[in-house]
Amino acid sequence: MRVALVQLTTGRELEANLELIRAGTREAAGRGAGIVVFPEASMRAFGNSLADIAEPLDGPWAAAVRAAADQAGVVVVVGMFTPGHPGGENNTVRNTLLVHGRGIDAHYDKIHLYDAFGFKESDTVTAGTSPVQFTLDGVTFGLATCYDVRFPALFTANAAAGAHVQLVCASWGAGPGKAEQWDLLVRARAADSTSYVLACGQSEPGAAGVEARPGAPTGIGRSAVVGPYGNVIERAGDAPEILYADIDTAVVDDARRTLPVLANRVTL
Repeated sequence: MRVALVQLTTGRELEANLELIRAGTREAAGRGAGIVVFPEASMRAFGNSLADIAEPLDGPWAAAVRAAADQAGVVVVVGMFTPGHPGGENNTVRNTLLVHGRGIDAHYDKIHLYDAFGFKESDTVTAGTSPVQFTLDGVTFGLATCYDVRFPALFTANAAAGAHVQLVCASWGAGPGKAEQWDLLVRARAADSTSYVLACGQSEPGAAGVEARPGAPTGIGRSAVVGPYGNVIERAGDAPEILYADIDTAVVDDARRTLPVLANRVTL
């Protein structure tokens, strides 16, 4: 199975961002991808208001994404914002991954909120509560979003539920040491879970010709395809591009026989 990671920089305008998703979906499908993955915050970039554009999973923006996926005959995984918990004064949206195509319709709400490095996502976002996986053609995928990558338990939970591949959609914050941390974490989560990790991030705004929003986690690029031993198979630069990963579940099965960390782990 071929998976495409579409590294791009989105902006404020929803329709312009949809056009990027449509174009990326067409290009990836034309190169044989069965699953096309887009970054976190593809609906609207961080550093812009989110409450005014959050919509239900059956709203018009999600419907347009579904139409693009169906027209291309692929599964699309894309970051959007849905309404948050109505009981919270400030928690107005959920940071959601929409998954649609080829008979699959699922979503994942980001569990670990980015309250770090001076940013406080929990001021405006309601956290999700449950891991989510989906299966296509015998390959099972676990879902994660950005800051989730710092929490190994989510990845081992996905693997324990059968995931061969972990999809990480991100809009990583820039700053001293942050690129090195991203590189380390995506490799570590692959080794923790003896899974492929396919990490798709927003490209660095300047490299995409877009002005960055100061203080917002708007992306550094460096999307990556990582094998189940933590080996980097392919890595993007900081500008928009598409990476392709050809997934072989036999590689995962072999890694789990050779290095059975999932079977050997102990609950402390």
